[in-house]
Amino acid sequence: MINDTLLYIHIPFCDSRCHYCSFNTYVDKLYLKESYMKALMRQLRADLKRFRIEKGQISTLFIGGGTPSTIEPALYEPIFETLEAYLKDNAEITTEANPNSATKAWLEGMRELGVNRVSFGVQSFFDDKLKLLGRAHGSIQAVKAVENAKKAGFGTISLDLIYATMLDTAQRVEKELKSALELPIEHLSAYELSIEEGTPFQRRPEVRVESLEQANIIKELLESVGWEQYEISNFGKKRCGHNLGYWQYKPYLGIGSGAVGRVDSSRYYPHQAVERYIDDPLFKEKEQLSPSQILEERIFLGLRSCVGVAEEILDGIMKERARLLKKEAKLRFSNGRWFNRDYLLSDEVALFIIG
Repeated sequence: MINDTLLYIHIPFCDSRCHYCSFNTYVDKLYLKESYMKALMRQLRADLKRFRIEKGQISTLFIGGGTPSTIEPALYEPIFETLEAYLKDNAEITTEANPNSATKAWLEGMRELGVNRVSFGVQSFFDDKLKLLGRAHGSIQAVKAVENAKKAGFGTISLDLIYATMLDTAQRVEKELKSALELPIEHLSAYELSIEEGTPFQRRPEVRVESLEQANIIKELLESVGWEQYEISNFGKKRCGHNLGYWQYKPYLGIGSGAVGRVDSSRYYPHQAVERYIDDPLFKEKEQLSPSQILEERIFLGLRSCVGVAEEILDGIMKERARLLKKEAKLRFSNGRWFNRDYLLSDEVALFIIG
C-alpha cells in the first residue's frame, strides 16, 4: 500500500499554442474532450485499484496541462465523485487555468466541485511581452481572472511569470512583481525563459537574454515583503503542498496522456498521443529505477528546494564533499539534513556531491 499519495491529472487541450511551449498539448482537438475525460475515468478507476489506494490516502490533487480551463466543470464531476472517498480531509486541490478561458462561471463551477487552489498562467503584465510569448490573453484579463478567483472563494491563488526575455529589463521585472503583489495572491512561480526544441522560439534564440540579475531581483523583492523562496522557481506566503510532495520524493499517480507516475522504484508512462490514450488509457510503459538513479534524483530535488537532503542517504565520499561545500558556505547542515544556500547553483552543487 502507498501512503500519502499525490495525484496529477493532465488535460492536454489548449486554446492557443504559446511560442515557448514544448508540452504535450493540442490546440486543434477539443472535439475529443468528452472522449478524453471518459478515458481519464477509466484510468483513474483502474489505477486506484492497481496501486491499492485506500480511503483518505490522497493528500494533494493537481489538475494541470495543457489548459484545464478549456474543460467545463461538468466534465470534471465524475472525477470528483470518484475521488471523494480517497482524498484526505482538507486535501490541497489545485487547478491550473489561463486568464482568457477561466471565466467567472468556470471558476465558480470548479470551486463548487471542491477545488481550493488555482494557479494562473499569467506570464506577464505587459501586453507587448504577452504578444511576444504568444499568449492568448491581455494584462487586464489576467487581473480580472485573479479577482474573479478571489470572489469565487479560492483559498490560495497562484500565478506564473516568465522572465529573461528580450523585452525584460530590471525595471520591467520589478514593475511586474509589484503588479502581481497588488493582487490577492499567496504564491508565485517565476520561470526563466528556456528555448525548447520544436517550438517557434527555437528559430528565434535571440528572444532569451541572460537572467542572473533578474533572478536576484525577483528573489530580493519577494523576500523583502516576507515571501519565502522555497524552491528555485517558487515563492510564497503559502507553499504548494503538491510541489513539495514531488521534492520530498513521495509517490504520485499520473492520470492522462501527458501524466507520468512513480510508485516505489517504478516510473510509469502512458500513451502520449491523445488518440492512442483514448483508445487504451490503461497502457503503461514501466521504467525500473535503480538505487543510484533514485539517490541522484533525491539529491537534485532536495538541493533545489527547501526539502534538503538527508545525510543518511549519502555515502562516505558524498558526505565528505558536502562538508567541503559547507566550509565554502555553499551548503548548511541542520537536523541531519543538508540544505543549499543558493538555489541558482543547485545543479552544480548536486553534481559535485554525486561526483
